[in-house]
Amino acid sequence: MSECKYKRVMLKLSGEAMAGKNGFGIDFEVAKRIATEIKELVDMGVQVGAVIGAGNIWRGREGGGMDRATADYMGMLATCINALALQNSLEDLGIETRVQSAIEMKEIAEPYIRRRAIRHLEKGRVVIFAAGSGNPYFTTDTAAALRAAEIEAECILLAKKVDGVYDKDPNKFDDAVKFDTLDYKQVIELGLTVMDSTAITLCMDNDIPIIVFALDEPGNIRKAATGEEYGTIIDNYSKEAAARDC
Repeated sequence: MSECKYKRVMLKLSGEAMAGKNGFGIDFEVAKRIATEIKELVDMGVQVGAVIGAGNIWRGREGGGMDRATADYMGMLATCINALALQNSLEDLGIETRVQSAIEMKEIAEPYIRRRAIRHLEKGRVVIFAAGSGNPYFTTDTAAALRAAEIEAECILLAKKVDGVYDKDPNKFDDAVKFDTLDYKQVIELGLTVMDSTAITLCMDNDIPIIVFALDEPGNIRKAATGEEYGTIIDNYSKEAAARDC
């Protein structure tokens, strides 16, 4: 088995990934597959934190005429449902897991405490950060970047539906071009919808590389963590930027 390039990583999963082909709710076969891949990393000695979205249950922007803050809080609660489902799948595989919530709900999750989260990671436990950042108007992408900075993760593994970052939607355009590497400024300047601009800026300011990869193929989480030539790497200096500056 390849040696992992990173000691501590933040895995960002979309809520849609948990729905599988159903498109809504939780497909527990998918949750089990994701848990199995996370277990691979843990078995390699990697410390894994995770943030999961809620698009399979609720999106704040779908609240229609609802107050934005209320709609966002509903989304935060939905991330807790996904976090508990993933925790259950991990523990079925014998992986100690803790859910830490930015919104206090002591009956089902620990409150988010940075030092406690780091201690869990050092003990080999997976820590799932639920309820986003605990604030409306911020996405779970931003929560992943924030928590990654707080726990001093060496990179963010950003699981997507496509195998990297393209200049346009590859599902709609046959001539879409994939980037092997990008720098943060390029992502913002080109308007690439990888993560929201707040998340990208947080990663840029804290020098946290982002590895974008497709989740649909088994083994891709390990490939991303071991630094195999796969997906798209976003960091402070890219090959494309180097070529452009020559």
